[in-house]
Amino acid sequence: MTPHVAAIVNPRSGGGRTGRGWRLIAEALERELGPVRAHFTTSHSTPRFLPAAELARKALKEGAQLVIAVGGDGTISEVVNGFFENGVAINPHAHLAILNTGTGGDFRKTFDLPEDLDGCIKRIASGTTRQIDLGRLTFTNEDGGEATRYFNNIASFGLSGAVVRAVNRARFSKLFGGSFAFLWATLVTAWRYKSKPVRLTADTGFDQTVNVGVCAVANGKFFGGGMKIAPDAVPDDGNFDIVIMRDTTFKDMLTGDKSLRDGTHLEHEKVMHFRARSLTATQTGNDMVLLDVDGEAPGRLPARFDILPAALTLRC
Repeated sequence: MTPHVAAIVNPRSGGGRTGRGWRLIAEALERELGPVRAHFTTSHSTPRFLPAAELARKALKEGAQLVIAVGGDGTISEVVNGFFENGVAINPHAHLAILNTGTGGDFRKTFDLPEDLDGCIKRIASGTTRQIDLGRLTFTNEDGGEATRYFNNIASFGLSGAVVRAVNRARFSKLFGGSFAFLWATLVTAWRYKSKPVRLTADTGFDQTVNVGVCAVANGKFFGGGMKIAPDAVPDDGNFDIVIMRDTTFKDMLTGDKSLRDGTHLEHEKVMHFRARSLTATQTGNDMVLLDVDGEAPGRLPARFDILPAALTLRC
């Protein structure tokens, strides 16, 4: 094994812009970091197969000390999963870096990482690191079986799970950028979405059945194309910030967009929020309650969310 820098690249991210611009991206990376071994995903992810995770796993086993996720929030989340195998870190001393080139850009906002390519690469090259928490999600997959995956930013369920499926199917709205795509999908989906009863139990003693519009289990602050759903979340405090929007209606989403953007929605009478290290969510009705995990759609409730303190070193 030779220590090296690896880039896990999703060429389809950003509507294909990452693949088309890879030559320039690679040149910019190598100016700051030296030689970089690139690994390209060749297929879309599925609930059972995360191609970027497999490539990251392979790179770490071959000696990568720095793994750069090049793509959107979904690609970053996949790469995070590739740092682990059978529940154990492959190389606890390896670092993750992110170069967001996709439709979404929510995770980088928590760390105030630059949006421009050169600025973000210079931050990676600076070598500044932060040990961050991760979430471990045990959930019900599309086949009804139990599955587990890790998340670095936010896992949520309810309306957000329906929205992320709409975003991932979208073509036209993505041409106008990630924020527009998420906003458009949210409004279209919220028009017909009805809140669903979910029993929520946490390690803090919280145990209630809530008519959930959206419940966010947050390690980072932002999701959904820039919505500041968890403004008080700190990604290295050993806790989730849990934000529950009850009885959410289309009018709430339409009129509450500004408060979701600036984080003042926590003051709304329909919003509950608290901190916890674990949460179990079980739907009590007949309708499925869908998950959104870092912008991907792996399955549904019932699910359990557990915090893993200081589980990964991030270059930021």
